Amino acid sequence: MTLRIGNASGFYGDRFDAMREMLTGGELDVLTGDYLAELTMLILGRDRLKDPGAGYARTFLRQLEECLGLAHERGVRIVTNAGGLNPAGLAQKVRELAERLGLPVSVAHVEGDDLTAAHPGALAAHAYLGGFGIAACLREGADVVVTGRVTDAALVTGPAAAHFGWTPADHDRLAGAVVAGHVLECGTQATGGNYAFFTDHDPRRSARPGFPLAEIHQDGTAVITKHPGTGGFVDIGTVTAQLLYETTGARYAGPDVTARLDTVRLTEDGPDRVRIEGVRGEAPPPTLKVGRNRLGGFRNEVAFVLTGLDIEAKAELVRQQMTDALAKAPPADVRWDLVRTDRADAPTEETASALLRLVVRDPEQEVVGRALSGAAVELALASYPGFHVLAPPGKGAPYGVFEDVYVPHGAVDHVAALHDGRRVPVAPAQETLVLDDVPEPTPPAPLPPGPTRRAPLGLVAGARSGDKGGNANVGVWARTDDAWRWLDRTLTVDLLRDLLPETAGLRVTRHPLPNLRALNFVVEGILGEGVAAQHRFDPQAKALGEWLRSRHLDIPEALL
Repeated sequence: MTLRIGNASGFYGDRFDAMREMLTGGELDVLTGDYLAELTMLILGRDRLKDPGAGYARTFLRQLEECLGLAHERGVRIVTNAGGLNPAGLAQKVRELAERLGLPVSVAHVEGDDLTAAHPGALAAHAYLGGFGIAACLREGADVVVTGRVTDAALVTGPAAAHFGWTPADHDRLAGAVVAGHVLECGTQATGGNYAFFTDHDPRRSARPGFPLAEIHQDGTAVITKHPGTGGFVDIGTVTAQLLYETTGARYAGPDVTARLDTVRLTEDGPDRVRIEGVRGEAPPPTLKVGRNRLGGFRNEVAFVLTGLDIEAKAELVRQQMTDALAKAPPADVRWDLVRTDRADAPTEETASALLRLVVRDPEQEVVGRALSGAAVELALASYPGFHVLAPPGKGAPYGVFEDVYVPHGAVDHVAALHDGRRVPVAPAQETLVLDDVPEPTPPAPLPPGPTRRAPLGLVAGARSGDKGGNANVGVWARTDDAWRWLDRTLTVDLLRDLLPETAGLRVTRHPLPNLRALNFVVEGILGEGVAAQHRFDPQAKALGEWLRSRHLDIPEALL
């Protein structure tokens, strides 16, 4: 008995046609859509300030206009977190749509995640719920289930628990579904999107990857695949990369179960098929994560273009001029970054130019608005030779701050709101286990001594990186056993700091995952107050792993 769960969205703004493609491309039992991220919750919170009836992903409703009839005809149930901050509102919109289309569709939703009232000053504060509210809706016959802030993997664990009759005590089975859900949650990142070794594959297949699906089995094992004939590819590398995305150590904690990533075994199961098995689960931790978004103030920036000779001197001149101009009311936070994109004797003006970025933040909009734009514009004829900017600064835009806080399971009122008006309470976890670090695994045997060559790390290792609040993770994996023997013994925290100087002074934790031939590094604080604060050039650390892969070190020639 297999449950086929597909995904049609990895974020709010993902490919619009994906829902139709997944419904028409092959057999499915359940179609999920993940629309929420830390930044999305802030965006929806600002929408709700303007319109109390808003707060959900409008794209989902437009997709259903085209696809609800198709899903009903094919018997595919839809589970989505597109409800955002207003799952009840979106569920009602879906009912109205079904009525207008003449479709006998039952719509339920999940409530209980919204803890904003308990967090004064927060624009939105939402607990990450598990999958048993979704399961309750499905067991009662819902065709469409709308949630707010659940864990991304809950979109898979909920349908699996409903289909197979799992209980909260089925830790291993739930953990297997969590791992499968984590692979599916970011859509085409599991089918060749954003993949380190994309050049190994036919570019025609990589241009439009199909969305992934998981074949879930009663025992919690799963096969990751995609519809026949769709673009992209599924192999151990794409699944490994996604397993490392936005995770930390061996224990991957959630509200239903803690999945042990160090027990995951991946094997090829045919073309575009990867089997996930061996996953062990433990009781969830005693607390739930709450994502809290608030407005942090106002932000503005200007990028000065420095061309040709004397780049450092030009940068120093304009720094001093802007500092003097803003001295009467200096912004609370000022950051300068000189980006040396220039080359000597460059063949084009653009390649002869460097960028000097000034970013300012302050609680008051005026301090970073007109005061900054006036100071920058007034330098147009009075600064370094060749003065110009990429664009004049605007009036200053609000920025958000994301924070993690934790509450006991009993602090939320988790409820399945059914299509007939009944409200089914979902009990909090009865068995919990405090998270501890796992023992350090025994390192593999070293490679025999041999000649080395200075080369980029990315020739022998893949990487994927992402954000969690103000922290970033960089997952690095080897594709062969010999490369793993070298990687595990070579890529230490100290070496990572040398290769990525931006991590200097920050806490970095290294987590080996031998079954995946992978290392996962967590860099704390590199993203400041989270993605919405835009603390650095790459505010979500999406390319941090690719920067690491581009760095050179001494690599055994036997691996090259």
